[in-house]
Amino acid sequence: MNANDKLEMDPLLGDGPDLIDLDTPEVAPTAAPAKPRRDLSQMMRRIPITLTLEVGSARVSLQDLADLNEESVVELDALAGEPLVIKANGTPVGRAEVVVSGDNYGLKVVELSGLDLDSLQG
Repeated sequence: MNANDKLEMDPLLGDGPDLIDLDTPEVAPTAAPAKPRRDLSQMMRRIPITLTLEVGSARVSLQDLADLNEESVVELDALAGEPLVIKANGTPVGRAEVVVSGDNYGLKVVELSGLDLDSLQG
């Protein structure tokens, strides 16, 4: 069998790989029309987040945690009557006071810091 003989697999493989002509420059595919820019700040305004109101925190040992029972009191690091920290997805964004809104607790914003959605650029 020599190189000019056709093998049984030749019909399956077709005529062989296409050869690249190195003397002909590549033609770039035509670019798709540019998509209109979206206003990301408007889009991001609709993303749901979780607001939480942090009363305070306390550092305790594992032994102290194990010793807790239903009557235990753990002192927190926040002063009574002081505004509480508002968190958006865990990130502090301001301070608020607790209020009653119908049958639920609510928060009354006292201070907002670092919350500027208008500064988001697309």
